[in-house]
Amino acid sequence: MSNLPDEAFRNTIGTIDESGKRKFIFPKKPSGKFYDYRKWVSYVLLAILIANPFIKVNGNQFMMFNVMERRFNIFGFPFWPQDFYLFVISLLVGIVFIILFTVVFGRIFCGWICPQTIFLEMVFRRIEYWIDGDRGAQSRLAKQEWNAEKIRKRLIKWTIFFLISFVIANVFLAYLVGSDALFLMVEQGPIQEASNFIALLIFTGVFYFVFVWFREQVCIIACPYGRLQGVLLDNKSINVAYDFVRGEKEAGRAKFSKKEDRATTGKGDCIDCHQCVHVCPMGIDIRNGTQLECTNCTACIDECDTIMENVGLPNGLIRYATEDEIARNEPFKFTARMKGYTAVLLILMSVFVGMLFLRTDVQAIILRLPGQLFQHKGDQISNVYTYKIVNKTVKDYNDIHFELIDQKGNIRNVGKTHFKVKKEGISQGTLFIEIDQVLLESDKTKVKIGIYNGEELLETTTTNFLGPRSFN
Repeated sequence: MSNLPDEAFRNTIGTIDESGKRKFIFPKKPSGKFYDYRKWVSYVLLAILIANPFIKVNGNQFMMFNVMERRFNIFGFPFWPQDFYLFVISLLVGIVFIILFTVVFGRIFCGWICPQTIFLEMVFRRIEYWIDGDRGAQSRLAKQEWNAEKIRKRLIKWTIFFLISFVIANVFLAYLVGSDALFLMVEQGPIQEASNFIALLIFTGVFYFVFVWFREQVCIIACPYGRLQGVLLDNKSINVAYDFVRGEKEAGRAKFSKKEDRATTGKGDCIDCHQCVHVCPMGIDIRNGTQLECTNCTACIDECDTIMENVGLPNGLIRYATEDEIARNEPFKFTARMKGYTAVLLILMSVFVGMLFLRTDVQAIILRLPGQLFQHKGDQISNVYTYKIVNKTVKDYNDIHFELIDQKGNIRNVGKTHFKVKKEGISQGTLFIEIDQVLLESDKTKVKIGIYNGEELLETTTTNFLGPRSFN
């Protein structure tokens, strides 16, 4: 597609000028079919993103990632430290899904689904177009001296950006500490909830910095996914691609002229208008091929199609396509590599769903007290145990007690025989299990214990019961 001397563009990135300084991007306001699709997708995803931490399912927040307290809710399912294996598997499912999606569709996630892109392109830049104007007006305003017009526009824009950053920070905090904690902070004030309020201010500052100044640098420098695409993509991945075969032909690209027939001159369909470069939010030239900075946002597709229609040439000079489709005219194929990722994804999803069904609302751990042997109490043998009951639900259990299952004997709890475990709480203690010696078949017997709330069996667990080595 490109000879070696033309590969010099890969030695730098689109946001750095020749002197090595930051080059701010002023992209042309996009418009077209794909941009309209992206707007609707973005509005739906924004609504979901904002609503998620404030929706509750069976009393559980729909989405929560409370790292400090190690509590996670995913789709209304609560995950505790004891469920960490489920959380790990869910992350693996998400990672493999993104890998598969990238291998098949390229970096479409970045352009259509990533919150960074959605907020930047569909919220902040749309406000910027409204206040500062399109590409040319923004560039002129940036070079303009600080007069009344520039100060007014900057103050309006930066104030609106700060307020939006503050709202985003509140939503982000609701994901981290829970919407209940966020509402409590609003109700009690920042002084009573100082730690959460400080976190809110920090998040606001971070988002403000990202969307006012750092912007597309996040995708190039900070985001690891952008680096991974070089490993995941191949010639059979669908990307936003320039059809260099059609665009260059024998004589290469050239400016459009109504007086010539490009089919007879051998000139490519690309009229070298640079509109695909001007509209790119990453400041790259898609005609150079797949690049690190490209987020597959489709702005160049819409712009190129508009130009092609204006000059009477077919659409699709820039389109979603594989490199093999462009270079060899080969249709898309679901390769063995893609099938392998799909198989791994299906296996992980099956394991995850199976574990979810096996997961219980109450987890009980009963272990023999280390270093303690059995005791004789008349005809009975007694063992001492420690227990830990974890209530993963949002309701209180007020009548918790233990009973032996499939084994005759008694369980004596140290303290109250029946006790309470609060919602999302933990109860720990000590208990004794006593079994008649004649009922023991060996020196180590497996006993099954039921954890009941009233007459409702919540969970069962097993433990070892020690007895004498010889029996009469």
